[in-house]
Amino acid sequence: MSDTRTWGLSGPYDRHDLRRNLGVLGRGPGDPAYRVAADGSVWRASRTPDGPGTLRIAVAGGEARAQAWGPGADWLLARVPAMLGEHDDAADFTPRHRLVHEAHRRHPGLRLIRTGLVLESLIPSVLEQKVTSDEAYRAWRILLTRHGEPAPGPADGMRVMPDPRAWTLIPSWEWHKAGVDAKRSSTILRAARVARRLEEAAGMDDTRATARLRAVPGIGPWTAAETLQRSNGSPDAVTVGDLHLPKIIGYALTGERGTDDAAMLDLLAPYAGHRHRACRLILLTGRTPPRRAPRFSVNDIRAL
Repeated sequence: MSDTRTWGLSGPYDRHDLRRNLGVLGRGPGDPAYRVAADGSVWRASRTPDGPGTLRIAVAGGEARAQAWGPGADWLLARVPAMLGEHDDAADFTPRHRLVHEAHRRHPGLRLIRTGLVLESLIPSVLEQKVTSDEAYRAWRILLTRHGEPAPGPADGMRVMPDPRAWTLIPSWEWHKAGVDAKRSSTILRAARVARRLEEAAGMDDTRATARLRAVPGIGPWTAAETLQRSNGSPDAVTVGDLHLPKIIGYALTGERGTDDAAMLDLLAPYAGHRHRACRLILLTGRTPPRRAPRFSVNDIRAL
């Protein structure tokens, strides 16, 4: 059995906006918890406070239509407007650079989404610490496939991530098979043990939420920002400590190479309160510095 609800959408919003806005929740190709169907609808498998649930969202004609299955269906449906970015308020956002102004004009359907689920975004963010995206995506796929559970409803092949206790029961050799080193797996285990306290961060402001997440050893500013951008829809949680983002922001806004975190934050200072929003718009322009060095090679810890 499924439940279905429909909402009218404010402002411009089409299926391309849906895919782009919710795309930050997908962790690479083949993510067992995220899928975009051929008709443009987005499917998500989540573990809610009420249990596992599967959600399908489609947008057409200024309306969003959502279906949900499983014990967590009602919880997911109640939060669809927030997930679509309907509560995202950009009224006081003022572009300060020509590039940002043009991106803001060209992408009126950009919304910052809010899932209300912290651990769901925290764990894959921890997996992405200090490794290539491909390594992190592979680890996420393996861990959900082997230790998650089938998603409710007709979402064939989709998986709901383990509950906090199940994360703590994953043996060390399973982490190793997934290519996850002891530092990252230990951080995930510590987070899982205080999952209830971490989930409370979904209802906090950025300062309190960041402090709550960073109280867990192994969770730094990069991981906290990447989590709050998704769980809380934070418009100001700018990612620092990233290998690529400062260089992209610096090149896009100044044409200069080699921008570091401090210089990036200086460039984004006029967007205080909306620094993450400004970064999203800049990334949408596709203006990136030409590549000079080869890509990082993948480190396979399973061979150690």
